[in-house]
Amino acid sequence: MRLALAQINPVVGDLDGNRELILGRLVEARAHSAELVVFPELAVTGYPPEDLLLRPGFVRAAEESVERIARESRGVTVLLGGPHFDRDLYNACYVCAGGEIKAVYRKRFLPNYGVFDEDRYFAPGRDLILLEHGKTLVGPTVCEDLWQPGPPATDLALAGAELLVNISASPFYVGRDREREEMFVTRARDNFCFIAFCNTVGGQDELIFDGHSCVIDDEGTVLARAPGFEEALLVVDIEPKEVIGRRLRDVRRRALARERTETPPVDIIHVGAPGPSGNGRKATGDVAPFVDELEQMRLALELGLHDYVRKNGFEDVVIGVSGGIDSAVTAVLAAEVLGPERVHCVSMPSRYSSEETRTDARRLTENLACPFMEIPIGTIVDAFGAALADAFADRDPDLAEENVQARARGVLLMALSNKFGWMLVATGNKSELSVGYATLYGDMAGGFALLKDVYKTDVFRLARYLNEQAGRELIPQSTIDRAPSAELRDNQLDEDSLPPYPQLDQVLEQYVEHDRTLEELSTDGFDRDIVERAVSMIDRAEYKRRQAPPGVKLRPKAFGRDRRTPITNRWRG
Repeated sequence: MRLALAQINPVVGDLDGNRELILGRLVEARAHSAELVVFPELAVTGYPPEDLLLRPGFVRAAEESVERIARESRGVTVLLGGPHFDRDLYNACYVCAGGEIKAVYRKRFLPNYGVFDEDRYFAPGRDLILLEHGKTLVGPTVCEDLWQPGPPATDLALAGAELLVNISASPFYVGRDREREEMFVTRARDNFCFIAFCNTVGGQDELIFDGHSCVIDDEGTVLARAPGFEEALLVVDIEPKEVIGRRLRDVRRRALARERTETPPVDIIHVGAPGPSGNGRKATGDVAPFVDELEQMRLALELGLHDYVRKNGFEDVVIGVSGGIDSAVTAVLAAEVLGPERVHCVSMPSRYSSEETRTDARRLTENLACPFMEIPIGTIVDAFGAALADAFADRDPDLAEENVQARARGVLLMALSNKFGWMLVATGNKSELSVGYATLYGDMAGGFALLKDVYKTDVFRLARYLNEQAGRELIPQSTIDRAPSAELRDNQLDEDSLPPYPQLDQVLEQYVEHDRTLEELSTDGFDRDIVERAVSMIDRAEYKRRQAPPGVKLRPKAFGRDRRTPITNRWRG
């Protein structure tokens, strides 16, 4: 059987565009003589469509789009993800062959954790189906169905499935590609089945879908793997009947079958017969390599920014460059993925900005060949000061005056955004956002926060990595070497207000991502003063994070969809 896994990048809600994308890949798969062509979960609508699914007109239009795609399925079998309404709404895998919809498989396990909220939209399916293609039995599943160690995979295998196909929209975080494939290897071995996993790819708001579609044989060998973070058509020939020999030799599945008091009914749908090979040569498929952690982060950040800009109709972006590490990394990533001519860098020095940081901001943009402008904010801040003089009388300068500077910069950047249609990219990182070391309506202003899920220590690692990959100094070395500072008062350093970043980030990772308590962290060898300061700052800053722009999710638990903490909350532990 020749499989074609179409790893595509749909746009949520763009039914016409997604259909054209699907049909284009179908033509390409036909040119490769594919017999079974697989598209990702909810490929027709994009994933996740969220509350669009509560609109009957949207669901009807999506189903009509599936029917139009099905009419193009002559001579090939297509598995395609889309919503399906039948007295309730289901997350479905449509089986199209012979120019029509032959069957519909309804997703059984609906994830409702982390970034997922499928119970809000879908009813769970119960029925199982097998597709008979010649003498090969194929069991379709949708995403979470194959994450489960038991049914439906075990039921399909016991019913005779030799190939399990999984259409998916599996979001990315660092290391997810390897974890997911290890799970599929286990499922293949346990069920004596070939597995074909087709994942979506692309950015959708804060979510990144990394692709890495793959085909695995019944012994757990990866036969083919699509590259990550880009569209691909993975074509590979498999011999599903090879599983029969192993099943005859290893009889453990018979014991499992005997233990079943009831055998779930499985409908078998005939979808076609094997056709002649297009050129007589076997399609082996490539096994694209996994990349290391920093390259994963770079690719995910660039894909997230590119798709957010493209899918929301922007052309250019604007970034406030301070001469610091965060804005430098943001600018480099933006210039790489959008092109330097589309990245407008703005330096906004104040009386506290050093000549070194002003110089580094210019050097950065010269190294990148980005458009650059400098707009001093001294007179603007003075005007704010004059306007507030009576209200602030008899009070010493403090954080309020510092934040006026940050907000003045935010106003200028948003003015440029409004005037020229440039999307403002915020430059704050996860460490600062965690503890509230960011100014609401100031440096937090923007349409997208690229580094929102990147710890400060990782920002430094990325800066060095980007220079190494470029083979030259994109980010000035002085920017990397300089102690971080917001430069909102004389001789200010971040560590005047925060614990050292290497120690702070360790605490943040444990408290934010692993939900460790203050007491657990204190007894695990972390400095109790740092833990108490960090936890207090994290909890107090929740109201700021609720007003932050979306940003790329890189970690298993990111702020936003993942972590939902009450703003009004007196628990301190």
